[in-house]
Amino acid sequence: MLTNKRKIKELFYIFIVLHLIVWTLVPSITNHNLPLDTIEALAWGSDLDWGFNKHPPGSAFFLEIFFQIFGSQDWAYYFLSQIFVTVSFFIVWKFSNEILKNKIHSFLSVLLLEGIYFYNFTTPEFNVNVCQLPFWSLTVYYSWKIFNNKVVDFRDCILLGVFAAIGFLSKYLFVYLLISLDLLFFYLIFVLKDRKFDLKYLISFKVFIILLIPHIIWLTNNDFITITYGLARTGLEQSSILDHIKLPTIFILKQIGTIIPFLILLIFLVKKVKFKLNLKDKKLIFLTVINLAPIILMFLTSLITGSKIRTMWMTPFYLFFGVMFIYILQSQINIKKLNNFLIAFIVIFLISPITYAYISVMKTDKRTDYPGKLIAEKVQKKWNDDFNVPINVVLGNEWNAGNLSYHLDSRPTWKGIVKDDKLNKLNKYICFDEICVGNK
Repeated sequence: MLTNKRKIKELFYIFIVLHLIVWTLVPSITNHNLPLDTIEALAWGSDLDWGFNKHPPGSAFFLEIFFQIFGSQDWAYYFLSQIFVTVSFFIVWKFSNEILKNKIHSFLSVLLLEGIYFYNFTTPEFNVNVCQLPFWSLTVYYSWKIFNNKVVDFRDCILLGVFAAIGFLSKYLFVYLLISLDLLFFYLIFVLKDRKFDLKYLISFKVFIILLIPHIIWLTNNDFITITYGLARTGLEQSSILDHIKLPTIFILKQIGTIIPFLILLIFLVKKVKFKLNLKDKKLIFLTVINLAPIILMFLTSLITGSKIRTMWMTPFYLFFGVMFIYILQSQINIKKLNNFLIAFIVIFLISPITYAYISVMKTDKRTDYPGKLIAEKVQKKWNDDFNVPINVVLGNEWNAGNLSYHLDSRPTWKGIVKDDKLNKLNKYICFDEICVGNK
């Protein structure tokens, strides 16, 4: 079945379409409300800016595009999330075809990603982590094209700068990939070792910086609030000497736990694990840098600063693990074991959405059980009893006020927490606990 190249390509497209459909339908059917991070970013998107109190503008921008098209239809945002995931799979597929030169191996390198829960179970929540995925994969892909081609393509350099900038504007941790590519790989290996440099390489950097200028201006005008929030999330200020040992150890153990299902799938593919590494192999060097260097840098960050690395922050870091392991073990892959692998893959592919659906239905105290639509209807009724103008402003925290912004038909703009100076600017308003809606 997996010997015909055309057949493999068809199977790949069937796989990504199935992934998209399954992970759009399951949360759409079983959840009553959108997840926290999605609601937050939709709140930010109601009043788009070049940054917000917690994150740069990337995730809010893409969600706002979808809101303008689909409005408050929950399935659309699960669909958006899966578009980002499957586009990433497609780029990994394209990249693996260039690295592995074998359609079967390329297909397997993508299927292996279903063994990492970052690319299935956690994906219904469109957030800054999911938002990075296509741009992480595209940045790697175009970096490889520039490095591998004898003649540097002007267009590739521009695209690399664009995708790197959007990735960084999705989440600052994208910088760990950029440091790995630019300093560890490009400069130390590409330039110093090979003595090879082309002024076109600077095009990517210039495009990257130009696209970041509006966000940098916003950061300056807002006291670098996004960076302050990110540092606070690491617990850096409260860290002790023990944290420099404990937290990096926990980080490593969590990463091992994350890839166990991935490794189980891999075992079904190989005759025996036998590494034969050529340290001069440029493909191996590149794969090692893009896969291991960002993780090592995160580990060193925790080790040196004593900061906590949250598990979900690692979402994009494993996108090319399948390609790396298949490349290293390609001579050990046993074609006769493919049926066993496919059975194991199908089991994992099915268990993940079934587990998600079970938890979604059986647990009733989750954010996705929040009666956001019902509350919005009650607020609208109360407002209509008192006023005959639309609600166009909502104040409060991103979750409660964000749900009102999303569910109310008038799509009021979220303007942050409740403050007297903000209320004074409203012509009419009513408040419920710490949430206020009004007309400006």
